[in-house]
Amino acid sequence: MSPVDSVPVDPVVVGRVTTVHGIKGWVKVHSFTELEEDIFQYPPWWLKTPEGCREIEVDQCRTTNKGLLVHIAGVDDREVAKQYCQLDIVVERSQFPELEQGEYYWHQLEGLAVITCQGDKRLGVVESLMETGANDVLVVKGDKESLDREERLIPYTEQFVIRVDLEARKIEVDWDPEF
Repeated sequence: MSPVDSVPVDPVVVGRVTTVHGIKGWVKVHSFTELEEDIFQYPPWWLKTPEGCREIEVDQCRTTNKGLLVHIAGVDDREVAKQYCQLDIVVERSQFPELEQGEYYWHQLEGLAVITCQGDKRLGVVESLMETGANDVLVVKGDKESLDREERLIPYTEQFVIRVDLEARKIEVDWDPEF
């Protein structure tokens, strides 16, 4: 991988190069976008390396029943492609479409404090979200300011998530801390 002049100003991780595929430099990609193939709508891609972000050009891509396959321009050998594996794919946040009021991208919720609507008890911080099929789930990790250091899985539904305040960086939930 060679250094690149440009880097994303406001980066968001949208996927990960997982492993090589075949002998001609193709790699498998795991997409974090709602529809996995939507990741192709956000070029250019940067790979997050220990040395910083490196821009790559995807010259071919395809969706298979086993996932997404990508060919990186100039990479035509399996051994060369291996250096791209296990790296996160980053894009510029400004490329995402505007959402309607009350809708949020997962990256907007990550890092927000989670407090209860019963007495403002801090449960922790949203570490990540996960998709369960029925609904998304907030993975809330206790921190030094929370009631405890417990991890809680809180369904991201109107029943439990009362309010999201991006400016105040908090989510108010109707959740029993003992649960």
